[in-house]
Amino acid sequence: MVVNRVLTEQPGFTTTRLAMSASRMGHEVWVMGVDDFSHDPDGSLSAIARRAPAKGQRTLKTFLERVQSDEAIEKLVIDELDILMMRNDPAEDVTDRPWAVASGFLFGQLAVSRGVLVLNDPASLANAVNKTYFQHFPDEVRPRTMISRDVEAITAFIDELRGKAVLKPLQGSGGAGVFLVSGKESPNVNQMIEALSRDGYIVVQEYLAAAKDGDTRLFVMNGLPLERDGQYAAFQRVNQSADMRSNMHAGGEAHPVKVTDEMLHLVDLVRPKLIEDGMFLVGLDIVGDKLMEVNVFSPGGLGSSENLYEVDFTEPVIEALERKLEIRNTYDNLKNAQLATL
Repeated sequence: MVVNRVLTEQPGFTTTRLAMSASRMGHEVWVMGVDDFSHDPDGSLSAIARRAPAKGQRTLKTFLERVQSDEAIEKLVIDELDILMMRNDPAEDVTDRPWAVASGFLFGQLAVSRGVLVLNDPASLANAVNKTYFQHFPDEVRPRTMISRDVEAITAFIDELRGKAVLKPLQGSGGAGVFLVSGKESPNVNQMIEALSRDGYIVVQEYLAAAKDGDTRLFVMNGLPLERDGQYAAFQRVNQSADMRSNMHAGGEAHPVKVTDEMLHLVDLVRPKLIEDGMFLVGLDIVGDKLMEVNVFSPGGLGSSENLYEVDFTEPVIEALERKLEIRNTYDNLKNAQLATL
C-alpha cells in the first residue's frame, strides 16, 4: 500500500484498516511512501517498505505502531507483488513536496509494466490529479461550474449565480482554500479570487442549498455501491459550526445516512466512466441530487461507516482483490484498467 508518508499515517485511517484486514485474512502486506521507490540498475523496481505484522494484532493502534517501527523496514522488490494499492493523496504534497505529486502514479505505471495489478489504475490517476477530471462526468450529475483565472469572467459567473457560489483551488483536498461567496460577502470576492489565483486555476461552483445539511460520502467499488449485509458504506458529513465545509478535515462529523434512489442513480450515471478508467475504489461526495467530488486517490471514511453501522467494510474490499487475482490467473491478457474493476 502506497501512502504519502508512512510515519504520518494514523490508526483510524482507511488505509490502516485495509492493511490490517488484509493481514488478518492471511496476506503479506507492506506499506511504503511515495518517496520510497527505486528504479534499480538491473531494471527492477524496488522500495524501502514497512512489513505489516502477521495476523494477531488486536488494535489498529498496535498494528500501526508495528508498521512504523524501524524493525519493520526492509527492501521490497515491487516486481514480485501481486497488488499495489495507491492510497496517497497528491494534493497533500503540492505545497511542501511538489516533486512527490506525480511520483506515486508514475512508479505505479512502472509497476503495471512489470505485471503488478495497480489500483486505482495509475494512468487514469495521472489524468485525475486535479479537479478537471470531474468535468468529464455527465452534466446531469454536476453543479454548474467554471474553471478560470479570468477575474471578470469569474465575477460575471458569480453574478449569474445570483451572487452565491463556492470558490476553491483546482488542485487541493480536505476543504483547504474553499470559500463561500454570498451577497453580503460580495465586497470580498476580488480578494478571494486573488488569494486563490496565486496557486493557479480557480473552480467556481454553483452553491447548492442542500449543502447546509452537509454532504454524503458514498463508497463505490468496481463501479457499484460498496455494501455488506444489506448496509451501504456511506455516511453524512455535517459541520456543526458556521463553517460551510462539511469535510472531515474541516471539522465535519459523521452521521448515519439513508442511501436514496437519487444517490444510486448518480452511481449509475458515473459507473461507465469509473469502469473505463479502472477506478476500483472511490468515494462519491453527494449534495442533494448532485455530485460535488469524485475522490479517486485515497477515499477515507470506511472507519466512520463501520462505527456507525457496526459493519466491517474492509473485508469485502480485500475479498474483491482476491477475486481479481483469480481472474488474472484465468485471463492473462487483461489490461490493468480492465482488471481493476472486474
